[in-house]
Amino acid sequence: MRADVLVVGGGLGGVAAALAAARTGRSVILTEEFDWLGGQLTSQAVPPDEHSWIEQFGATASYRALRNGIRDYYRRHFPLTERSRAWTDLNPGAGWVSRLCHEPRVAVAVLEEMLAPYRGSGRLRVLQPYRPVAAETDGDRVTGVTLAHRDRDERIDVVAPYVLDATETGELLPLTGTEYVTGFESRAETGEPSAPAEAQPMNMQAVSVCFAIDHVDGDQTIDRPAGYDFWRDYKPDFWGDRLLSWKSPHPRTLEIVERSFTPNPDDDPLSVNADQRVNPGDGNLWTFRRIAARRNFVDGTYGSDITLVNWPMIDYFEGPVIDVPNASWHLSKARELSYSVLYWLQTEAPRPDGGTGFPGLRLRGDVTGSADGLAQAPYIRESRRVRAEYTVVEQDLSLAVRGEHGAVSYPDAVGVGMYRIDLHPSTGGDNYIDVGSCPFEIPLGALIPQRMENLLPAGKNIGTTHVTNGSYRLHPVEWNVGEVAGLLADFCLARGESPRAVRSTPRLLADFQDRLTAAGVEQRWPRIAGY
Repeated sequence: MRADVLVVGGGLGGVAAALAAARTGRSVILTEEFDWLGGQLTSQAVPPDEHSWIEQFGATASYRALRNGIRDYYRRHFPLTERSRAWTDLNPGAGWVSRLCHEPRVAVAVLEEMLAPYRGSGRLRVLQPYRPVAAETDGDRVTGVTLAHRDRDERIDVVAPYVLDATETGELLPLTGTEYVTGFESRAETGEPSAPAEAQPMNMQAVSVCFAIDHVDGDQTIDRPAGYDFWRDYKPDFWGDRLLSWKSPHPRTLEIVERSFTPNPDDDPLSVNADQRVNPGDGNLWTFRRIAARRNFVDGTYGSDITLVNWPMIDYFEGPVIDVPNASWHLSKARELSYSVLYWLQTEAPRPDGGTGFPGLRLRGDVTGSADGLAQAPYIRESRRVRAEYTVVEQDLSLAVRGEHGAVSYPDAVGVGMYRIDLHPSTGGDNYIDVGSCPFEIPLGALIPQRMENLLPAGKNIGTTHVTNGSYRLHPVEWNVGEVAGLLADFCLARGESPRAVRSTPRLLADFQDRLTAAGVEQRWPRIAGY
């Protein structure tokens, strides 16, 4: 098969890249390994992690269209109460982690709506479920990628002038021989205050296998997981208690804190103030990542709220799942941990009334679209990262370093983002590393490999470090990166130039940034002044 642009990986970055390239008139092939497009928003079942100003600015126009589309979908198809229907910034789940907590299937529907005209016209072809297994190169160029069907013995070879790696773990980087880094870089290499003295390539953030639950009458207890005894007794040195408990370190202070859990509180959805500056929102884990608040809907629509379990206790940091021979074993143990957390919740978790266990908690695999009840895919926080022309380091955006000066402003900025440097416990034994950050820009240099000419990273695999990945891995930034990669491929094809030349040639860079502005891609944070 042939196309102008091949996008491997159908997560948020991949969808944004395919959409951007198809809108310019390019032929696009988009591949995805799992049953749903959308990656961390859908198959990984992670409600959006966004900054405090997302409703006003700090996102691309197409990402804003996705968010608006999700709200419109609820208004068109769900029996909302009149009060909730009139809520301009409707938060269907009234979760505290985000101003837009929702069921993942709704996001799938909206993403498919956005792609539909290009699929219908034949400009976009989606290969699903396929994953990359091999690649051909000629010098510094990728000449072809081989894709394998997930469920049957079938392979497809694809050639394209531009190949975008939007996979969750940077799968094309080793397949194409592209230089990349994993894990923790050394302080000598990056100069980062939070980096160790020596590089730790196998020290990577925890992965998590999320799941959705509600709380109904009757005993919904699952079978006791085979490894439950291990996880029930497991006590990390820095945790302050067993992993399966209501206690865990506070990410920002590392103080041991105790969280609560009250299913179906009779709270007012419109009273939820999902602003991470004010309140991290994880006091009551039920409402933290709630994705359906029953009080938003006409009485009787939902018998229970639905909440998404992406809590500290499901973080699996026993071993990395990238560049190791036993990755599938670790992923199976991560799933076992998630089942064990659910079983603990149902049978042994301390209740506010002094009892133990919530047997009415019901696993909602129908909500996550999986036969086994958990999310279709693991939540991968940290990918392989391309060795890029420019690598974003901690001192570029750290609030402690930059202070009132704000994040470094890049001449080649191609987007914006904001999130604290948020690193979960890691396979190297690190506790949380959580550092305040400034609203930052995305440099084009982080999307350009040091050597390869027609391979572009389009997700969490851009030129960040282990530390700065903690800010650049979130939903709106991944979308922005993918969208820019798709537009860059089109720009280079139209001009007969390379991505490297676009960055290094002032005239080309200015033209490309103008093109981004016209497409609704913000490149600077607003500074408002009179006129």
